[in-house]
Amino acid sequence: MAGAVALDKLPAQDRPPQYTGALDGFESKVDAAGFDPVLFTMKLHDTAPLRMTFRASTLAEAERWQRGLRAKIVELVGGFPGERTPLHAQTLEVREYPAYAREKFVFESRPGVWVLGYLLTPKTRGPFAAVIAIPGHGRGVDDIVGIDEHGRDRTVKVAYEYDYAIQIVEHGMAAVAIEPMAFGCRRDAITKAKGLTASACQPAGGSALLLGQTILGWRVYDTMRTIDWIATRPELDAARVGCLGCSGGGTCTLFTAALDTRVRAALVSSSLNTFRDSIMSVSHCIDNYVPGILNWAEMYDVAALVAPRALFAEGGLDDDIFPIAATRASFDRVKKVYEMFGAGDRTELEVFDGPHGFWGKRGLPFLARHLGV
Repeated sequence: MAGAVALDKLPAQDRPPQYTGALDGFESKVDAAGFDPVLFTMKLHDTAPLRMTFRASTLAEAERWQRGLRAKIVELVGGFPGERTPLHAQTLEVREYPAYAREKFVFESRPGVWVLGYLLTPKTRGPFAAVIAIPGHGRGVDDIVGIDEHGRDRTVKVAYEYDYAIQIVEHGMAAVAIEPMAFGCRRDAITKAKGLTASACQPAGGSALLLGQTILGWRVYDTMRTIDWIATRPELDAARVGCLGCSGGGTCTLFTAALDTRVRAALVSSSLNTFRDSIMSVSHCIDNYVPGILNWAEMYDVAALVAPRALFAEGGLDDDIFPIAATRASFDRVKKVYEMFGAGDRTELEVFDGPHGFWGKRGLPFLARHLGV
């Protein structure tokens, strides 16, 4: 309108209140909380059945509980193929560095589904304990093995994952870093065109749900097949397998360690929490969602399936998507299960002063110790 004064030119005290929605000015006439969907889900969580949450009072009961919940979670993530098909593994490249060698390889996880990985081995004598390293959201596996956004080697470990595959090697273990489905080279053409950091979690994860499966289940199965691949390599010790991941990689690590008892030690970084306080309360990627899981268990129950094998969790004080208070509360529940197994010394939590990301100061030595390095 001619002669009208632009609102942003008015002094702050003269500007009208910012419009937030159709209920502005009607707050006193309605129950505002009744329009908040997150509050609605919190109420549902408070009455969620959690039918298989940990209630055992004896070791025998705890072991039966683990077997039952493990089978239920396999069902909830969509199940796994009944037959493990040939891996058809192939080495694409080997490069030598002063402290380690890096091999680029591929294998076929299931018919028509290929996994890319990097094997980093120390320049010492094997066979080595092998730690599967799974990246979180970002550029994928390149971002944990020291490869920059131009495909070149870098010399500085950058946030938020700090090249933790290289850190594994620096602690005397072999790192088997794999590309999760929907990251890096494992993306569709449309997603790749959006840039290196765009993930294909949404189309892939949404499709999985339409099929009654989950992208988390697909990633866990790829990780399980990676253990099969480790068993084919004479320089690696398949009896000393660990798993490490940050953020979404931590979620995959947690579920893999819970479901595959071949994982002897796990480091879950910036991901152990509760579904209530993280996945239900904050906007997360579709790959975090397991349909119906709250009918049966909370995240701390999944973590407790790792007992009595070694489990290390870490979280940042300033993590804004996995709140540290819930991380502490979840770990306290896990610790009680470990104590029932007589394994209280095999699980630890480190809270570090920082945001969402990898830390590893105590976690990597913990892995090395429990993998016999």
